[in-house]
Amino acid sequence: MEWIADARVAAGPEAAWYLDTVFTPGKQLGTVYDDPTTPVVVTKVEEVTAMRIPSGRLVVDAPWHDDEVREYERGLPTSPPRELAVRIPPGAYRVEIAWTAGPYEFFGEHFDGIECAATRLCISDDPVVGWEMGLAVDDDIDRLQPGEQIRFYSDANVGCFADAGAWTALAAPFRTYVDGRPVPRDSEPLPGWCERVTDESHEADLVTFTAESGGVVWLGRTKTGDVATIVVTSGMPGAKA
Repeated sequence: MEWIADARVAAGPEAAWYLDTVFTPGKQLGTVYDDPTTPVVVTKVEEVTAMRIPSGRLVVDAPWHDDEVREYERGLPTSPPRELAVRIPPGAYRVEIAWTAGPYEFFGEHFDGIECAATRLCISDDPVVGWEMGLAVDDDIDRLQPGEQIRFYSDANVGCFADAGAWTALAAPFRTYVDGRPVPRDSEPLPGWCERVTDESHEADLVTFTAESGGVVWLGRTKTGDVATIVVTSGMPGAKA
């Protein structure tokens, strides 16, 4: 049976167009703010790394939240991360970033306007036929309001993909403070201002990416309903038409 999206979480026409287009170099996504004559164009798709998700359970969230650092340091429980309800086959998957450029001028100074337009986790190369918002395990689809976007939030404009089974160990380096100051963490720098933290006891990874104020998670599904890609966007057209 062919997959049919649930209307409550299905991407509207604008959002679906954006998601179909944002990873195609050369495509125009819009124009520069306050300058309709200058296009914003996808310049490249960059492969950041491959990451391991042995549990098949995926966290898409900020690696830390400022209001929880004090509780973490005192050994108090913190909120669970935003784990997606969907499950993926255990394995290693590519992380890719779509970059855009929209040159602009600000107080006489010229900028190239290069930005991260979206980040994706590539589960398979099968064609995507539709998009829907990725719900977390605690989200109640029956309580969604028309046009509502469910997103994660980030105090530092950073999001991450991480194996949920190893979350405690993977997130710990981002939550280690001494006298209120973050301790330099043992992480691997990656292209696009990303980082990777590994937990070899689980053979699992966490990879960060730019996410301005957080982001919305989108599932790209194949005609059979399998998840082919998981995309995070921060600023884009609305979730519904």
